[in-house]
Amino acid sequence: MQKVLADQTTKWLYLFIGFAVLLNFTGLFVTVIGPDGALYASIAKNIAQHNNFIDLMVEGKDWLDKPHFPFWITAVFFKVFGINTWAYKLPGILFILLAAVYTYRFAKELYSKQVGLWAVLLLLTAQHILICTMDVRAEPFLTGLIIASVYHFYKSLGKKWFWHLVIASVFAACAVMTKGIFALIPIAGAIAGELLIKKNWTMVFNFRWVLAAVLILVFMLPELYTLYHQFDVHPEKVVFGRQGVSGIKFFFWDSQFGRFFNSGPIKKSNGDPTFFLHTILWAFLPWSLLLYTAIFQFFSRNFKKPLLTEWFCISGSFLTLLVFSLSKFQLPFYITIVFPFFTIICAQYLCKVKLERSIKAIRIMQLVVGGIMTFLIVVLHYFFQPDNITVFSAALLAGAVALFIIVSLQPIDNRYKVFFQVCAVAFFVNLYFNLAYYPRLVKYQGDSEAAFWINAHNTKDLPVVQSNLGFAYSLDFYVHAPLYFLRPGEESLLPPKPYLLYADKALVDQYIQQGVKLKRLQTFGNYRITMVKGKFLNHTTREQTLSVTEVVLIN
Repeated sequence: MQKVLADQTTKWLYLFIGFAVLLNFTGLFVTVIGPDGALYASIAKNIAQHNNFIDLMVEGKDWLDKPHFPFWITAVFFKVFGINTWAYKLPGILFILLAAVYTYRFAKELYSKQVGLWAVLLLLTAQHILICTMDVRAEPFLTGLIIASVYHFYKSLGKKWFWHLVIASVFAACAVMTKGIFALIPIAGAIAGELLIKKNWTMVFNFRWVLAAVLILVFMLPELYTLYHQFDVHPEKVVFGRQGVSGIKFFFWDSQFGRFFNSGPIKKSNGDPTFFLHTILWAFLPWSLLLYTAIFQFFSRNFKKPLLTEWFCISGSFLTLLVFSLSKFQLPFYITIVFPFFTIICAQYLCKVKLERSIKAIRIMQLVVGGIMTFLIVVLHYFFQPDNITVFSAALLAGAVALFIIVSLQPIDNRYKVFFQVCAVAFFVNLYFNLAYYPRLVKYQGDSEAAFWINAHNTKDLPVVQSNLGFAYSLDFYVHAPLYFLRPGEESLLPPKPYLLYADKALVDQYIQQGVKLKRLQTFGNYRITMVKGKFLNHTTREQTLSVTEVVLIN
């Protein structure tokens, strides 16, 4: 009987993993959200259009902040598939699927196939993973690269170690070329934590780690070359308001340690040491409470007998969270990179739990979490009232509800049934987000809406001038016409009249007062949609929160 139940559970796991993979593609066609996503998309667009894989440019100026790797990958996809929304998001989704593959392989090696399958399902249904595959930034790339590197470094601890070490070093170098040196923290933390806790001194001081460091540096040379070429050989360039900025120094120190010590050119005034503890509560939904339970049980079982378990996942995730918590630069999407570790910790726990009262407590806990998520979606729908739900979207949402009912009626092992039920809830919640909420939300992103309007109505292909610098990157990404940027003292760089101007209403009114000849063409309600508040979400008060931007014809 137990074998029959186990086989049934495995079949359901494969089915739900398939659904979860498809779920991560449902945000593929949602307009790229700014400022960050649109910024990255516009950088990759510039690379693809000019065949310049060395210089990173933003609004016509040299840009020194993030490394090149995700922009290179995205630019290649633009070259193959054209410059559009889905070609921008596809690489990020594929790297999340890479993370899922390596999460499975790592969990299977450490525990069992069953743990590996559960870890994949938990990963692909974690809330911030699903957000990252809709609002693609650098983190999807980083998540896949880090767990892949950890897996191959783990395999390099064995006898056939050389090629695993090389592959691990390639992935680690790409991770560094995605976010900087601190990307090595979860990788080094996972491997070093395992070896140090188990006092494996022979392996701790093995020469292969020196070789790995050399290989990572070698594989990073493309990034170092581009930084040197764009900045170090051009000390006359003005970056961060000053000249003589070294791109290589910024890469190795200012971008990472400068942020950590708050001493670099990019600063933040405050930080919360508990930020990631409470961020996990929503970012890792619906599995966050399970994670805290699994971590507590892990230490309860293994603290006094550390040699009998693995410490890769605990060490890699804890060290990363510790360093990020001590830094003042704290953003929710930072923790996504350790979600593969989190899901393995959760999966090994739920596969080991045997006590009936523990199983019952977990069941109640997860049903409460699923109920709260469903309730919040109902409340959000009541206030937000999206008017764009198609028959197809409604059918998919109904399918998620039907899946919940079907699973509830099936003779599935009681230990696991609740997790399938909550996965169905996660499917429903994120189908709603990707098919109803986000597509309606982006209608209040004025710069992308302006770009779509200009593309449809600019029959004479007039050049476009943009005045809203710093946040209107979606216009740069989406508009087809030549784009110029309005900066004080650089009026001579503007195109000859006539041209289209995208600006806020206050600037247009100022131009009218100054006697500038113009024609108002279209207005757009605009809101910073990555920082929504209750007054905006409420459809009855939303209009009060919107600023107005316009497209005008300058004659």
